[in-house]
This record gives sequence, C-alpha cells and structure tokens, in this order.
Amino acid sequence: MDLFISTPSIATSSAIPTLLFPCLASYKVHHDMKAPLAHYFVYTGHNSYLTGNQVNSRSSVEPIVQALRKGVKVIELDLWPNPSGNAAEVRHGGTLTSHEDLQKCLSAIKDNAFHVSDYPVMITLEDHLPPKLQGQVAKMLTKTFREMLFRCGSESRKHFPSPEELRKKILISTKPPKEYLESQTVQPRRTTPMVKETSWSRPASSNNMAWRGENKILEELESEAVGYRDLIAIHAANCKNPLKDCLSDDPEKPLRISMDEQWLETMVRTRGTDVVRFTQRNLVRIYPKGTRVDSSNYDPLVGWTHGAQLVAFNMQGHGKQLWIMQGMFRANGGCGYVKKPRILLEHTLFDPCKRFPIKTTLKVKIYTGEGWDLDFPQTHFDQFSPPDFFVKIGIEGVPRDTVSYRTETAVDQWFPIWSNDEFLFQLSVPELALLWFKVQDYDNDTQNDFAGQTCLPLPELKSGVRAVRLHDRAGRAYKNTRLLVGFAFDPPYMFR
Repeated sequence: MDLFISTPSIATSSAIPTLLFPCLASYKVHHDMKAPLAHYFVYTGHNSYLTGNQVNSRSSVEPIVQALRKGVKVIELDLWPNPSGNAAEVRHGGTLTSHEDLQKCLSAIKDNAFHVSDYPVMITLEDHLPPKLQGQVAKMLTKTFREMLFRCGSESRKHFPSPEELRKKILISTKPPKEYLESQTVQPRRTTPMVKETSWSRPASSNNMAWRGENKILEELESEAVGYRDLIAIHAANCKNPLKDCLSDDPEKPLRISMDEQWLETMVRTRGTDVVRFTQRNLVRIYPKGTRVDSSNYDPLVGWTHGAQLVAFNMQGHGKQLWIMQGMFRANGGCGYVKKPRILLEHTLFDPCKRFPIKTTLKVKIYTGEGWDLDFPQTHFDQFSPPDFFVKIGIEGVPRDTVSYRTETAVDQWFPIWSNDEFLFQLSVPELALLWFKVQDYDNDTQNDFAGQTCLPLPELKSGVRAVRLHDRAGRAYKNTRLLVGFAFDPPYMFR
C-alpha cells in the first residue's frame, strides 16, 4: 500500500534534505502472525452494507466491496426474514433502510475477501431468523464459500487459531441457534382449556398424541438449524446484566462478546483490568451506540487500550475518529491485522488510566508542504488570493499521552513554510499511540476549509525527515499533496 511517498521535488529550504524517505518502517507484513486471533486488533466494520445513515439510506454490496478492498477484515450483516417469510435478506431492522439480497452480499465477500491480504475474513451475523431460514442460510454459506469456510469440528480449543493458520479462510461468528420453542410454546388449537406447558414438559397420557405431534414439529425445526450451528467458527454472546457475567471466561472455550460504546465506557470505569484480562483469550466487539443515526463513530482508543480486538466502525462515515481507525491499520503492511503490544498480553494486567512514567519524547518539526495547487482548483480555498494554511497535530493514545497543538498560519502561500514549528510529545505508552495531522485553510469570517489529513501508527514511525502524504475526508490519498516533517524519539525507543 503506497501510503507515504518520497520525492526530491518538494519545496524545501536549503537546510532541508532533498532526498526523502517513507514514514513507515515497512509496507509489508512484519508482525508475528502465529499467535492466537485474540492477540490482534482487527479492522472491523459495522452495518457493512449501508451506504449512508442508519435510518433511511440504501443497502448495497458496494460498501462491502469498498471496505474489503481497503483492508477491512470483519464484515457485519443483519439477517431478517423477507416480507413473505420464505427467505433471508440483509437489512437494518426497524428502520426505513432498503434491503439487499443476501446471496449478492456473500458473493461480494467471496470475490473481495483477500484482495488486500490472505489473512482471514470474519462475517459477524446479527441473526433474526427462525430455524427454517437458518437452515437455508447454512446451505447458502456452504455453497458460496465451500472449502474457504473454517469449521471448528469436534476438537476442543483453549485458544483461537492464529491468522497464519486461517489464511484464505472465512469465519462465521454469531450466536448459536436458539432452541426455537424454549421461549415459545407450540400448541394446537383446543376447544377446552388446559394448563399451559412448555415444549419440554410431557403432558398427561390423554394428551400424548398432541404432545408427540408438537415434539415432531420441534425436532424438524431444530434439525433445520443444525447445519447452521455447525458453521459457526466463533460463538458470540451479548453483554447483559449483571456486569460480572459479561466477562466470564470459560478456560476450555474462547468466545466473542459484543457491547456498544456506552457499555464499554461503563465496563472500563468499574472493571477495566478485567476487560484487559478477558481479551487475552476472548474476542470483544464494540459497536456504535444506537443514537448515532448519522453513521458517526466513537473514540476507538477506549477499546484498543483495553485490548478489544473488534472495534466496529461505520466505514461510510467521515471525521477524525475514522481517520484514527485508518491510521491504526496502516500498520503491519495494511493487512487488516495489527499485533497487540505486549503490555496488553502480560499477566500483570495493564490499566490505561494509571499514570506511567514517561518512556520517550517524540519531537515533530513541520517544515513545509506542497501539492495543493495540483490537487485543488485555484479558487478552491480563496477566490482572490492564495490559501492561508495551518496544521493541527496531535497524539491519540492513553489519556495521559493525548494532546494536540497547531502551527502558525502561513499567509497567502500555496507552498507554506513553517520555520519555527517544533512540537514535543511526552509519551508514557508509545505502543498504543497514533500521530495525526489535519491541514486547514484559515478563514476569518467563515469555517476553516479542510485541506488534508493523515494518521500514523507510532510503533512504525521512522525517525528522520519524511514526506507525509495527505488524504481527503474519506481517507483517499491525494495524488500530490504532502507535508515535509522531521521525526525524532528522545531517547530512542524500541517498540517490539
């Protein structure tokens, strides 16, 4: 992935080297990929089929394809019965969003799953189907993915397999099928009242025929879902009250739990180190709260600093939080998997709210930039004069390390020079830090104009003077626009 480029033509002063190098240590996969799946942050999507907001936007395979081609490795599909009840469809239930054909979604995943890397793709299914339709979905999954599907079989695992073991595999993750009539009672019509019974209680002998008929229906319904249950590689559970039950760790069988961002905030306030411990073997998926109807996103660092692997984002949204997500997964060659730092995997449980000593100071000097005159129309920023650029720069990480600054404004310059702008970032947990840049055109009368952004994972940042390529609001790289920036760690720090 060509994310940061070098160039000898960038506008520089005589004190700046003319030969530049990429910002990141490597553009290839270089993390250890043989650890259990729970030891990685995974690029994760939320409601992956939606093209816009959560209320009335269009459902489509297009955002699924785009996400997979950008390195996303977890795709979410909501499954509901169609209006006639004879087939499953993909839609955001209880809203005015349109539906999409399930087979089209599965085919799109198959065709694009390994476009960026061969490491596994997980499909998280939000399942609202009766057993009969679950049986249909099982057949569709089997027919579409065939040998690509990872099946657990009967073997017992204390840990998930590694990404290396799961190359070119599709993993299905959802809750196991419910015993359809555990919560409902199937009863034939009766003309005389009788005592209500559960489907599992044997009635009096006079009603044996009716009981046998109901039992046969039960068996047929349950058999429909057997194939579906056998395809579930990662069993999922919802996080419900009481809080302590959410983090129950079965030493014989790892699982995945899901909670929204508000549940996570509650958890980390009261049981932060327990969340870290749970994520050392099990998967935790975080998703946006229901009020984010505009498909906005939340702070991913709350989940990452507590070890949550599947921080699910609305990839069709824009804004700083999405840029941070994109920055995190520029690491490790952009393969969609980033190995968690050792501090999240040690027996001494990490607490991100604790004040740790400063390990290193990152020094950042912003020199100049170029390319806006090539990527933007001459009147894009100002009708009658060159733009007035300034740069916001900051660290996202544990609370103690999170800080931001801004440069002076370079007035009326297409090729801005910031001669006195050097920033110091004292870092207590550099392993979990990301560095972000946002360039704007200053406007005294209206809102400042956006002029580019990027985010860099600190563990892969190379010291020296580097060309930093900027991106648009959606994360697409500009062809020419970039900054010239100097980086130095004092003292030098070994990340892995």
